Amino acid sequence: MVRNKLRGLYVITDQRLARNRSYVDIVKAVVVGGAKIIQLRDKTTPFEDLLKVGPTLKSIAAEFGALLIVNDNPYLAKEINADGVHLGQTDMPPDIAREILGEEKIIGLSTHTKTQVLSAQFMTVDYIGLGPIFPTQTKKSPYKPLGTEMISWAEAQTRLPIVTIGGIDKHNIGDVVRAGAECVAIASAVMGAEDLTLATRELIEEMESVKKEQA
Repeated sequence: MVRNKLRGLYVITDQRLARNRSYVDIVKAVVVGGAKIIQLRDKTTPFEDLLKVGPTLKSIAAEFGALLIVNDNPYLAKEINADGVHLGQTDMPPDIAREILGEEKIIGLSTHTKTQVLSAQFMTVDYIGLGPIFPTQTKKSPYKPLGTEMISWAEAQTRLPIVTIGGIDKHNIGDVVRAGAECVAIASAVMGAEDLTLATRELIEEMESVKKEQA
């Protein structure tokens, strides 16, 4: 089931923040650290170049039992046999992406308001991204930070798995988990670290520590 797969740390790639490390090095580092989902997010590299490296990234992720999700582009996701695609509110409609990818692939959708969260229930999506939870510099957004209260609200309102995102780091990830988050997306807190594996591992350890507190 998709819900069972969408747990733990969800790492979003950013080569600029990662000091221009190769995608192979980035993905290897974060899956060794324990990340269960990796999103290939790249808006500048030519499609043909991503097409070349994509199957290798999928193979690395699969070796460690992790999922590879492609940002924005269902055509790339299909060509490299990724596990799914993540769409923004202004990207291709989820139903069209579903036609391209088929029923077995995962489709995620970013949501930033209560209305968007509720509307997603009627779309062909498998999970929603909820954010930004906190202020973030990684990605410009016209939406104000939602705060952890929104996580609790969304968890109560939707049947869909929720991936929280936006400004989350080792200092506040515990608050996000306490609010009910099962899956947490991270970009800069991992990509900007000197040691990507260590940064990934430390975030996961903090998540697991809070879950033990709640048990």
